Amino acid sequence: MFRSVLVANRGEIARRVFRTARAMGIATVAVYSDADASAPHVREADKAVRIGPAPALESYLRGDAVLAVARETGAQAIHPGYGFLSENADFAQSVIDAGLIWIGPPPAAIRAMGLKDAAKKLLSAAGVPVTPGYLGEDQSPSRLAREADAIGFPVLIKAVAGGGGKGMRKVGRREDFAAALESCRREAAASFGDDRVLLETWVTRPRHIEVQVFGDGHGNVVHLFERDCSLQRRHQKVIEEAPAPGMDATTRAAITAAAVKAARAVNYVGAGTVEFIADASAGLKADRIWFMEMNTRLQVEHPVTEAVTGVDLVEWQFRVAAGEALPQTQDQIVLSGHAIEARLYAENPANGFLPSTGMLTHLRFPTTVRVDTAVDEGCAVTPFYDPMIAKLIAHGDTRDAAAARLASACGSVEVWPVKTNAAFLARCLDHPDFRAADIDTGFIEARLESLAAQPDPSSDTASAAAAALTSFIDPCTDEERSPWLHAAGLRLNGPAARARVYIGDRAFEAPEGPLLPLREKVSAKPTDEGSRGAAGLQTSRFAQRPRDPSSDLLRGPPSPARGEGLLIDGTAVMFEAGETYAFTARPPTTGLAAAAGDGAIRAPMPGKIVAVAVAAGDMVKRGQALLILEAMKMEHTLTAPFDGTVTAVNAAVGDQVREGTGLVMVDAHSGTVVVSPAS
Repeated sequence: MFRSVLVANRGEIARRVFRTARAMGIATVAVYSDADASAPHVREADKAVRIGPAPALESYLRGDAVLAVARETGAQAIHPGYGFLSENADFAQSVIDAGLIWIGPPPAAIRAMGLKDAAKKLLSAAGVPVTPGYLGEDQSPSRLAREADAIGFPVLIKAVAGGGGKGMRKVGRREDFAAALESCRREAAASFGDDRVLLETWVTRPRHIEVQVFGDGHGNVVHLFERDCSLQRRHQKVIEEAPAPGMDATTRAAITAAAVKAARAVNYVGAGTVEFIADASAGLKADRIWFMEMNTRLQVEHPVTEAVTGVDLVEWQFRVAAGEALPQTQDQIVLSGHAIEARLYAENPANGFLPSTGMLTHLRFPTTVRVDTAVDEGCAVTPFYDPMIAKLIAHGDTRDAAAARLASACGSVEVWPVKTNAAFLARCLDHPDFRAADIDTGFIEARLESLAAQPDPSSDTASAAAAALTSFIDPCTDEERSPWLHAAGLRLNGPAARARVYIGDRAFEAPEGPLLPLREKVSAKPTDEGSRGAAGLQTSRFAQRPRDPSSDLLRGPPSPARGEGLLIDGTAVMFEAGETYAFTARPPTTGLAAAAGDGAIRAPMPGKIVAVAVAAGDMVKRGQALLILEAMKMEHTLTAPFDGTVTAVNAAVGDQVREGTGLVMVDAHSGTVVVSPAS
């Protein structure tokens, strides 16, 4: 076994690999960009070396710099994680040529499976069923359009070198094909340096099912059963589980045999995933499942396989890379229970899943499930990399038990001020159709309105916020010190006044009850008062508690259901079922809608302008695309908030813009700026 390993990656996968390395007594080396100088994976490594500036092209994607660090630190092996250089055959070969151990499949296998069109041709010849479509060399727009017509709409465009949903679009109408093709090619070129695409027929009720395979250098290949990754948004996986619900023994035998056959066809060594698309319109059937692609690396969702098999897949990677045989035979690998993983992203589901960046002033994860995370409290979510904060993984004896445990865990996540999809995940896991395993890749889109909308806070949460703000915030003016302003119990021939709190300019009245006066007879108790949050903000944690009516004593344990949160510099930040609500004692002094309604289209986050669709003087309709911003590895289309005329365009293709930069002005004075993912 080698004595040291360099992880050519960052975030949660680097930490995950380090965890197994430490358990095996292997020294660890981290590389980091300027944006990650204080990241947890840097602190946890035995050695850490700066590799370049924040952009991935200048740091994590520089194979020569990685090899230089390996030579400098004496690392004997390189683990690429996933993403970045993990499926770069040239880099794998350069590692081997440098006399180092490459913890991954042979470069020839990476090349064979790296291009989706070539992989399909290869495996079709090996007897593996593949999805019908166009795999031709002619990439002219006219030829692709003709092939799409021949396949029939809807059709799926996919980057041949793609992965992770990048460079992929479903096109429902012929009229939309040209624009979708251009967007796919642009995204594919930016992500993979290759803008070629293939076309596939769109399966009516598709389920995304993949098989974990593992090979060694002694000719052994096994599978570790299947995972279902059907819950997706924009072809990005959101929730994954193992085993696939509704998978019978006959279908499982067929799909796992096909996966092993695919691995053997390229003399595969190491961890890999063979991905299939299944037509689930009549349930899972062996003759309605087709090969899509093979990922020649460890997958983000590998923890669910570890949970149901008891195997440490990273340990297997280490042992196989060191020349050992697989630790178990196929007969020794058995399924146990059910596991589900949810990806916690820094994004705002209520605003088109727009990525959210900033300092993680407050961060609390549940302790009831496995959490693989890239960050700690005090870290920052930057626009340079994927916005995944953590993976939450629950295991149970049954699927229902695992889903219930994971839903509860997602609901207990606390993050401030960065927005997350925690509540969205909990709603997905709690949805009756998910619990009934009535799923396909369109599950989220079909229920998006209810899953993504942020509900109003409960009366308990508003009550706790009012109690906290009333009890611990001193008024600022003589007028606000007036007892009449706070006399919630006062009656003048009418009902008792109620404490009022605000989220933005929306008012919420707390239920009638003893929330006042100020620092007397409080119904919320501060804990750790006077502490400083990660960003240096004055922070107090509090929990509303039941009161003994015969005294002023507060008793009973804090309960999130009754209202638990933080006081952060005059704001009561409440956490409820995965949602985060920021209450203030007074509404804002200026209208919040003004900036959004004045016709100014501003950058919602730092990024690069990749397309400008309008010029000054153009007439536009509400919802019409104005420009496209690339940020956090995805494209985001900024659209017109209302009908009007473009009076100014202050952006050009290639511009790097900061959050809040004015980009386009439309000559209207009402409406709301709309930001939506490119489609």
